[in-house]
Amino acid sequence: MQEPIEQAGVGVPDNFQRLWTPHRMAYIRGENKPTGSGPGDGCPFCEIPKMSDEDGLILARGSTVFAVLNLYPYNSGHLMICPYRHIADYVELNEAETAEIADFTKRAIQALRKASGAQGFNVGLNLGQVAGAGIAAHLHQHIVPRWGGDTNFMPIVGHTRVLPQLLRETRELVAEAWPS
Repeated sequence: MQEPIEQAGVGVPDNFQRLWTPHRMAYIRGENKPTGSGPGDGCPFCEIPKMSDEDGLILARGSTVFAVLNLYPYNSGHLMICPYRHIADYVELNEAETAEIADFTKRAIQALRKASGAQGFNVGLNLGQVAGAGIAAHLHQHIVPRWGGDTNFMPIVGHTRVLPQLLRETRELVAEAWPS
């Protein structure tokens, strides 16, 4: 085995025993988390539609819902479908919202297949904090693209996600592939 070479200012190389993911600190610290359960309590899903598509990482806008990249993704291309209306429970959706969430789910899958060659998907809702919803006060459906052989050890062993692309680049590719 070759002797590690000291690098000025960064210490001794450690063969990827440490991966630096400073962007995760915002999530760990709870930045951008709502302060309460109302729409005026800092809900990011209420604020994002007011932003430009690029700044909000919005992929597509419908009349009752929008698609947005997850700021803290499990995989590249991890996106969410959110109603504009600030509601917490799936049973609170009206017919138009329910239909458009279903339509946007189909479009998201098509766009992710086209943009990234995704071979499978995890699609689901976490209803309530006890079910794992990070922002329980505003309903959002996750769509996570998957590929054969993408089951790496990092999320399980290292509690770290390895993303090969910046979110703005991913947004551009998926938005471009979004079916009209």
